[in-house]
Amino acid sequence: MYLKPLQIGDVTLKNNLILAPMAGITDKAFRQIVKPYGPGLVYTEMVSAKAIFYHDEKTKKLYHIQGEERPISIQIFGSDEKSMAYAAEEVSSFADLVDINLGCPAPKVVKNGDGSKLLTNLDLAGKMIETVVKYSKVPVTVKIRKGWDNEHIVAVEIAKIAEELGAKMITVHGRTRDEFYSGKADWEIIKQVKENVKIPVIGNGDISSYESAKQMFEITHVDGIMCARGVLGNPWLFEEIINGLEGKEKRVVSNEEKLQVMLKHLELEVIEKGEVAGVKEMRKHISWYVKNLKDSSKMREKVNTLKTKQEVETCLREYFSSL
Repeated sequence: MYLKPLQIGDVTLKNNLILAPMAGITDKAFRQIVKPYGPGLVYTEMVSAKAIFYHDEKTKKLYHIQGEERPISIQIFGSDEKSMAYAAEEVSSFADLVDINLGCPAPKVVKNGDGSKLLTNLDLAGKMIETVVKYSKVPVTVKIRKGWDNEHIVAVEIAKIAEELGAKMITVHGRTRDEFYSGKADWEIIKQVKENVKIPVIGNGDISSYESAKQMFEITHVDGIMCARGVLGNPWLFEEIINGLEGKEKRVVSNEEKLQVMLKHLELEVIEKGEVAGVKEMRKHISWYVKNLKDSSKMREKVNTLKTKQEVETCLREYFSSL
């Protein structure tokens, strides 16, 4: 009933469960780890339109999607027409969808007038949407928060603007910029957006289990859901949601499977970033994977001192054999 294919412009997703774009997390390795567990769409980390415009080599790695299972959405952010136009044209030549970030709360992003800061200037936000739609060769989507703060709740208004300007889908995170990731996401505002536009609306915020996914569908009547922090250390979340929505029992993930996924994740990070950076990158992921397992804090401390892939592999095998 809730799980179904989703149409975004001329792109068809096999289902309406989506992996959120997360800065410093949804890199190529992470996307490849999550994809087999069933999301209909995955996103890159957000990419600066200005950095694309200036051909920044480091930035190019953020949207390196060659060889990955499709569809993939590339999310861009910015508040400058020229660079947003260039970025839209550039990434849409190989992405399946282009998403505009109007939700990032990070101080270094909002101080430049980008991300959720655009929710305080809807005329400029509209200009960015219009520009990206004009220059993109693929459907354009928009990700928003409910507003800048509780005095400025603009989700319904900006959703209507986005639809009018040609966006094909809108994702709503039910928090203001002021709230960052604290408190409880407001699902009522997501429902209001859904009631006010005809394009698909995706609900985002506090989905960490099949039960919360089902509730999001029931309460908001959204067309799909987007999972973010609930997937950290838990790529199996999508499988859990799919099984639940299909009336199947929840599968218990064994420690052996956890270990194998972590080893694979480590390997992919090293392939993508080299040994030094790949091992560093894995530290946070390992701490999420082992959360709630026996002696996880000791394990985290140890992993943070390791430098080579071989050391991390040995450490993981020893840890899991002790459980």
